[in-house]
Amino acid sequence: MDLHASQIQGFFNIPVDNLFAEPDVVRWIRENLPVNKCVIVSPDAGGAKRATSIANRLDRPFALIHKERPRPNEVGRMVLVGDVEDKVAILVDDMADTCGTLAKAAAAVKDKGATEVMAIVTHGILSGNAIETLNNSCLNQVVVTNTVPLGDKEERCPKLRVVDVSATIAEAIRRTHNGESVSYLFNNTPI
Repeated sequence: MDLHASQIQGFFNIPVDNLFAEPDVVRWIRENLPVNKCVIVSPDAGGAKRATSIANRLDRPFALIHKERPRPNEVGRMVLVGDVEDKVAILVDDMADTCGTLAKAAAAVKDKGATEVMAIVTHGILSGNAIETLNNSCLNQVVVTNTVPLGDKEERCPKLRVVDVSATIAEAIRRTHNGESVSYLFNNTPI
């Protein structure tokens, strides 16, 4: 689900479908947040396509954080492109590992006037000091799917919420088994 790079599909010698968490994420946002007050934010240029797709489905504005890197693997300044003032900023990404970038992006968005900052991430890897980083960040909530087992991380981080994507995976398996279109699941499902 939400492969980090779609080219990964080319490394298999069997057919591979890249499933998307987007329908479940959009549904969660609609059911849990004041959509008319939200802005969707990509924490980096690589996630811009994902963020704009969610923003379009919700008919909401989009913003982007541009990271300036003084050296490889080091984030210097973060520059916000877009308006988040007086809005609920939703950072969307495919995975959260150590959560350093997510915490810095949340601070950058909060500094520009967002009333709340949330993160919605497909894969909550949450390795190393990620839980401490999240607990100490200005993020109000961190929403992850259940694609990665969390163990005791939910108990250790009161900001964590989980979106169940098992129905999407089950329907994709059913469609594959019956020779039906899997892309139909993401292109024609009402959200």
